[in-house]
Amino acid sequence: MLKFASSLAASAIVAASLITSAGAADFSFKFQSSDPAGNPNFVLQQGWAASVKQKTNGRVDIELLPVESLVAHNETQDAVSAGILDGHVTDTSYFSGKDPAFGLIANPVGAWSDPAQMFDFMANGGGKELMNEILEPYGLHFIGATTPGLEALVARVPIRGVADLKGVKMRAPEGLVQQVFAAAGAAPVNLPGSEVFTSLDKRVIDAADYTVFSTNQAQGLNDIATFPVYPGFHSMPLVEISMNKQSWDALPDDLKAALEESVVEFATAQVAALAEKDLAAVKAAQDGGKITVIDWAAEERAKFRAIAMGEWAKVAERSDNAKKVYDTLTTYLKEKGLM
Repeated sequence: MLKFASSLAASAIVAASLITSAGAADFSFKFQSSDPAGNPNFVLQQGWAASVKQKTNGRVDIELLPVESLVAHNETQDAVSAGILDGHVTDTSYFSGKDPAFGLIANPVGAWSDPAQMFDFMANGGGKELMNEILEPYGLHFIGATTPGLEALVARVPIRGVADLKGVKMRAPEGLVQQVFAAAGAAPVNLPGSEVFTSLDKRVIDAADYTVFSTNQAQGLNDIATFPVYPGFHSMPLVEISMNKQSWDALPDDLKAALEESVVEFATAQVAALAEKDLAAVKAAQDGGKITVIDWAAEERAKFRAIAMGEWAKVAERSDNAKKVYDTLTTYLKEKGLM
């Protein structure tokens, strides 16, 4: 699947470059990602942008910018609303300060054990409708969701279960992720992703919620924090692809459908590509003998999830939208036998 996903992205870029018969695009958009240039997620997102041009026969052209190109990572929602950007590809939890509902729907910590579960919730469990109910008052329209997958935990010290989290200084994003780890006994620290490596290296933190195993490995995090937890048990971020609502409304229906379809295809390819890279990275780490990969026992995962669900309920009390997310999410999980 990795070769397929990579070739898909490459083919899309080549095909898009060959579309000349239609001349200039009917619609040109500038999107900003929350990932830096060269990051595996950003490279795959570039493939998505190129695929949109191919799928629409050159009628839609999306220029994808890396994080911080025009505005800060947590300012893209305002920038899209104001027309500074046309859209963004970003972790929805960055906007939980505006409404806790964003944090709850973006990363209901412990809820998902597989990306397919989240994608089904978005498509068939009311998630997509909720996203637009929350986003559209801010001037954005939600096109679709992707995710890098279940994130591995980076750790300098062995963390084999909930008890081992006690007192661990851990980088965790603000919002629900930080709240859950605090409830589990850790000491969360709010740091941008760009400071994770240095903070681990200088022992400012002992562990970090960051991203998937293969990306952590590629960036050298596992070399200084040699007790990674994999498979992930805690975090699987919803990465939204959204755009300015007025611009969305101005698109003809066939282009709207093409954009939505492109995100579904991209999400499948991204998850498959990174999952295969993770397996290869884990094997390389284990073969090297210097990294101890820890897999939490089922009972420890259940303990952590119980703590997380208690925090979901607290978030639900903080806004009407958060209550809607909580009710819709828990109904879905119960119906699917996941709760």
